[in-house]
Amino acid sequence: MTVEVAVFDSIAAIRRSDWERCFPDEIESWDYYRAVEDAGIPGFEWRYFAVCADQRPLAVVPGFITTYRLDASVQGRWKRVTERLVELLPWLLSIRLACLGSPVAEVCHLGFAPEIAERQKPELLRDLIAELKRFAEREGIGLIGIKDAPSEQCDLWSGCLPDFKRLPGLATALLPLPYGDFDAYLKSLSRATRKDMKRKLRAGAGIRMERRTNIDDVLPRVLALYEETVARSDLQFEQLPGTYFANVLASMKGRAYCLLCWLDAELLAFNLVLESPGRLVDKFVGLHYPVVRTYNLYFLTWMANVRYCIEQGIPVYQSGQAAYAPKLRLGCRLRPNWQFFRHRNPLLNVLLRWVSHLVRMDRFDPELQSMLRGVK
Repeated sequence: MTVEVAVFDSIAAIRRSDWERCFPDEIESWDYYRAVEDAGIPGFEWRYFAVCADQRPLAVVPGFITTYRLDASVQGRWKRVTERLVELLPWLLSIRLACLGSPVAEVCHLGFAPEIAERQKPELLRDLIAELKRFAEREGIGLIGIKDAPSEQCDLWSGCLPDFKRLPGLATALLPLPYGDFDAYLKSLSRATRKDMKRKLRAGAGIRMERRTNIDDVLPRVLALYEETVARSDLQFEQLPGTYFANVLASMKGRAYCLLCWLDAELLAFNLVLESPGRLVDKFVGLHYPVVRTYNLYFLTWMANVRYCIEQGIPVYQSGQAAYAPKLRLGCRLRPNWQFFRHRNPLLNVLLRWVSHLVRMDRFDPELQSMLRGVK
């Protein structure tokens, strides 16, 4: 048996069946990553790292190359300060990054073939990390990272990354739905929240909702709504083109759809979601902000997704990262994700470790601070 570590420029170099063996029941599947790759997201190059035996993967993880803004996690008034700095000195806060994970996946997907025992996983992961370091050196990239390692694999990652700095990433918001009907979910909320949600639903009674697996005819409007929403967010790692939404829907038929919110003939909001028997994943939302509060568009899409999950017997609604306060109010639990990084230059590595204390995610989010109390 010949074992080797490989880096591929396209997921097409790995057979779908081999990838899926490493990620059973994962909704962000081979098809999802292929759709992302083909979308041509500006500023990113994709890579796929694998330990293979006789050309069949034993362990795989996606990766990417980009120019990273060191203030990507900064929010509020400090974001205005850093943006001004970037206008004056564009190079100051930008650095080339080779990273495991994906800017448009919920977590860093590290998968192992089913025959791999738990005791073998650290050795395989160390092989992948060693190849990431060699790859970064070959490409002349200084900063190396892991984006959103999920909490259930944190010990595995931490044990294999003794020379990396660990920081909290954006948590995943999960809403368990063990309810027989939608009214039972509403009754699980506090009295004040339940009353507020009923009022919001009444205010949006004139909004027509439509589930679509093809949005070609409204794609320009969907993209405009997405860009309108991105413009109001401090936290933005990537800028998605319209091809991303079209590709995901086309590649994942029966597993992806857009929820469209109409007022007469005007499209006011959309929500891209991925569906599996075990969870509904809220990927991206776009809202027309002049009427967001008038019709409570965000909460309308939320309640529509919750209702759909309950009716279809889907046990978990995964509502994405950031904006945690309303999600917690509506019953979500937060699951930590972790970032790891190091710079190949020892002096720059020391400097970046110091900077990381100023820009870490939980400095700007009280819900993340609360979640991480007592977490080591």
